[in-house]
Amino acid sequence: MKKLLLVVDFQNDFVTGSLGFSGAERLEDVIVQKINEYKNNGDDVIFTLDTHDEDYPETVEGRYLPVKHCIKGSVGHDFYGQVKDLTFDSLVFEKPTFPSLELANYLKDKDYGVVEVCGLVSNICVLSNAIMVKSALPNVEIIVDAKATASNDPELNEKCFDIMMGLHIQVLNRN
Repeated sequence: MKKLLLVVDFQNDFVTGSLGFSGAERLEDVIVQKINEYKNNGDDVIFTLDTHDEDYPETVEGRYLPVKHCIKGSVGHDFYGQVKDLTFDSLVFEKPTFPSLELANYLKDKDYGVVEVCGLVSNICVLSNAIMVKSALPNVEIIVDAKATASNDPELNEKCFDIMMGLHIQVLNRN
């Protein structure tokens, strides 16, 4: 059974940059371990990059979230820490908003048995991309490890896990 690890937006701006938050950096070791395990087992790893241009403040998202982040070509746009060194042989989808339609379209013809989603931020991009995976692959088991995702808002993080479970997405290692 082929497996996929989807690493969502593990970027400098979400860890230590303009939208970074305490605790996000602790995900690095868990995510790096997952990437290495999947690759060593011959499974696939795909990454997403939140990607904006200088006109971000004029976008709908920019009006609701008025913090410039993940501007293409900036340090904040790069993958965080050791993850940056593990992306060289994997697909990377740049996305201008929370979920990636391009990713979902790519996945719809694949025969994965399990898709695991991790990264940042749990209640925004991780949730929306997990839903896109569910739309593209309705009969695939989707897993989110609570130790491999987080939010700047612990209450929203927990609510997000409840929503995922309601959508038949398994949430592992939840406290």
